[in-house]
Amino acid sequence: MSTKGKGGFVVGIVHVVGLGPGDVDGLPVGTYRLLQSGWPVILRTAVHPVVASLPELGVEYESLDDIYETSETFDEAYARMAKRVRERAKTHDHVIYAVPGHPLIAELSVQLLLTTTDSDVVIEIGPGQSFLDVAASRLRIDPIEGLLLLDGTQPASRLLNPRVHTLIAQVYQRQVATDVKLSLMDVYPDDYQVTVVRAAGVAGEERLETVPLYELDRLDWIDHLTTVYVPPVQDAQLTWRDPFAAVEIVETLRGPDGCPWDRKQTHESLRKYVIEEAYEVAAAIDERDPDHLAEELGDLLLQVLLHAQIASEVGDFDVRDVFARLSEKLVRRHPHVFGEGTAQSVDEVNAIWERVKEEEHAKQESRQSTLAAVSFAGPALMVAQAVQTAAAKVGFDWTKLEDVWGKIKEEMNELEIELVRDRRRDAAVAEELGDLLFACVNVARFLQLDAETLLAEATRKFIHRFQYVERRVAEGNESWAEISPETLDSYWNEAKITLPREN
Repeated sequence: MSTKGKGGFVVGIVHVVGLGPGDVDGLPVGTYRLLQSGWPVILRTAVHPVVASLPELGVEYESLDDIYETSETFDEAYARMAKRVRERAKTHDHVIYAVPGHPLIAELSVQLLLTTTDSDVVIEIGPGQSFLDVAASRLRIDPIEGLLLLDGTQPASRLLNPRVHTLIAQVYQRQVATDVKLSLMDVYPDDYQVTVVRAAGVAGEERLETVPLYELDRLDWIDHLTTVYVPPVQDAQLTWRDPFAAVEIVETLRGPDGCPWDRKQTHESLRKYVIEEAYEVAAAIDERDPDHLAEELGDLLLQVLLHAQIASEVGDFDVRDVFARLSEKLVRRHPHVFGEGTAQSVDEVNAIWERVKEEEHAKQESRQSTLAAVSFAGPALMVAQAVQTAAAKVGFDWTKLEDVWGKIKEEMNELEIELVRDRRRDAAVAEELGDLLFACVNVARFLQLDAETLLAEATRKFIHRFQYVERRVAEGNESWAEISPETLDSYWNEAKITLPREN
């Protein structure tokens, strides 16, 4: 019997069936009948409990195990398997392709069969029982509570969700168990109890053993019928390494029964904390203390989560929108990584970055100002330097450093005049002092130095020297209220001479 395709020509049919997770007693009736149909039978692998009974049923078969032995990767092996099955179907009206378990669960070769366009071959999915059914029965769990099914050959801790039942299939050898263990340890404690299930549904071979996670790869009976079960955590603290745990905590803090302070906050009231936390991250970087840096990064992330939660409450956006916009921007601004572009050096990356940003601005509404591309979000010194750089690009700049130095002197004189004229003229004094600071930023820019960094370094230098003076005052049992200015000056001069040798 043959079948005609859409074009009217004869096609072969591949009947994909599952051998189930256990022995021949659990073989679906539909699969049993197809295996005894007399049509050619191809097994993905002969390493399965049912296969030993096939000769008794009068079933002859061809195994694809040789492909495993001659392929460098699993992806290559499954692609070759799909190709061979299709080739067989082109020379036979009907072909049975039998795989372990269910045809559509953890069967990449079947997926490749379904996605490959081949007009003269038809794929029909037949019956099969998944190992999920038997495993859930043996473990006495209800998948509707939340079930995550993962491939042990491709472990990834980012896919884990400690709140749900987790089954990791295809843990076929101890090396795979080691990889699975290490991924699980990114989320779960080392001594977390996991259950190893082997040959579920195979009479006389089935085995379940619960062990601490760190012992997972020490079991010497792991084989191709092994699945690892990780139960959902019961202690909320064990979810804290999951990023969305913090999202839920912030949502609770902002909820009806949450914290009065958190509930009261707005975007505007939190603005200063964003800046403060960013500076504390920078300070932790300078300290070179990894633990402190991790803590401060968490505090900065809290600000992100609070703003996202506040926005979600009025329907503006939520934390997933924040993640999505970040991901979109990262991909868009890195065409040399995610697109067809290339970059071999930092300079080439910077050129790409500038080009992409220019394209982004071009798509926005027309802007007349040269300063339109300057971000005014940031520390005042940083913004001042960015404004000066933008103006310089169109020629609005000093021609030489001496002119900038002259401007500083001019601003100093104007500030002195205002101070002498009337110290109560606070607005005028503040304006002139601001002009002086702006001129100093110009000097830093001309020298190709970062004004923000310079001020931070100068502040740290002052702190170190002042702390030296404090130690000298304490060593002399002197009182700050009674110590003479001359003595303090001498300590300060000592600090300038001594500290460079200490640091």
